[in-house]
Amino acid sequence: REVPDQPEPRSAHRPTMAAPSTPQVLLLLTALHTAVACQWPHDDNLPWNSLQLLHSMASNSTQPCQDQQPPFFPDALRNGHNPQQAAHTALHILQNLFHTLSSNHIPQQWDNQARHDLLNSLQHYIQHLQQCLPAHRMHFRRHGPHNIMLNVNRYFRRIHDFLRIHHHSDCAWDHVRLEADLCFQHVDTLFQQMK
Repeated sequence: REVPDQPEPRSAHRPTMAAPSTPQVLLLLTALHTAVACQWPHDDNLPWNSLQLLHSMASNSTQPCQDQQPPFFPDALRNGHNPQQAAHTALHILQNLFHTLSSNHIPQQWDNQARHDLLNSLQHYIQHLQQCLPAHRMHFRRHGPHNIMLNVNRYFRRIHDFLRIHHHSDCAWDHVRLEADLCFQHVDTLFQQMK
């Protein structure tokens, strides 16, 4: 007489593993995506390409505005940062630069194509940094130097006040271009600190 097929008894030497639940898989995939996204691209030419675009965008310098101060990039932002702080600071500076240079009040003689290329480049790096930083954002908010973000905000507020006081004139925008030049140089330093 034939015995119906019965499942083989599990042997003691073959352990079974429970299938991971969906939340565990999603958590693992998110961690993997974040780890891959945080690899800094080998193309860290943003600051230097941006400087070239900035100079192409507004190649003709105007006369300085009346009562114009020398560039006022904060010394507090020049100090050394750990890689995570450097990434957050670079992101905050790039976001503010993007916002400032996206203004509808820019001088008409500025090269629109160079400006468009510069804004696209800024957006690319902003998105990359945003992908890289979400896992660390809460830690940074709790433990990071709040002064750095305040200094960046205060710095860009001064730039916007300068534009407003000078009625978004060509000379005011030329000053903003000089400030952006300093920002890109500082962002380059921050990128080096992120490595």
